[in-house]
Amino acid sequence: MQEAIMLKEEVLTYIENLIPDPQDYVKQIEVFAKENNVPIMEKTGIEVLLLLLSMQQPKKIVEIGTAIGYSAIRMALKLPNTEIITIELDEERFHQANLNIKEMGLEERIQALHGDALLLSEEINKYGPFDALFIDATKAKYTKFFKLYEPMLSSNGIIYTDNVLFKGTVARDRSELKTRRQRTLVRKLDEFNHWLFTLDKYETTIIPVGDGIAVSKRK
Repeated sequence: MQEAIMLKEEVLTYIENLIPDPQDYVKQIEVFAKENNVPIMEKTGIEVLLLLLSMQQPKKIVEIGTAIGYSAIRMALKLPNTEIITIELDEERFHQANLNIKEMGLEERIQALHGDALLLSEEINKYGPFDALFIDATKAKYTKFFKLYEPMLSSNGIIYTDNVLFKGTVARDRSELKTRRQRTLVRKLDEFNHWLFTLDKYETTIIPVGDGIAVSKRK
């Protein structure tokens, strides 16, 4: 088992070393995130997401969970003809995201909104329909986000959900988790994953890169 774990880490490091460095300011955002404990997508995860989006070529994306704007900026740079609406609950991160978006000259294509995505749905709906929904916010609310924003998608819309494997904890015995909060969070995330695969209107796959990305496409 230990050898298998080490092999996984070695392969991950190998793949990450193959990925070219992003633009200087994007790299600065990565450093800022690490120094300030701001969660952003892992290196392999964002690359896979960008590849999937480049194949889909969505005209409009709605993102739940802006943080400091990292993923929205990466998506906008990869997709020069795409508009992005992104929502962030934390006020400090929201302001930092706007600074980063402005610094990259992307304020005309990325619109960041401050507030609870569960309360802003009517306002967001005015910007739709969207070709892609990217969920990367409070994990315990994933099912609510999916249900609330899924109707805003275009007929060929795709939903991408990050962190669905949560460091592999969804596959472990929950008794190994130290706190009740962790056990509750992992239980809800596990329930969300199982629920995705029961949906009649969608077909879903989970890609085990980064922290796990679920891709749900209408049948």
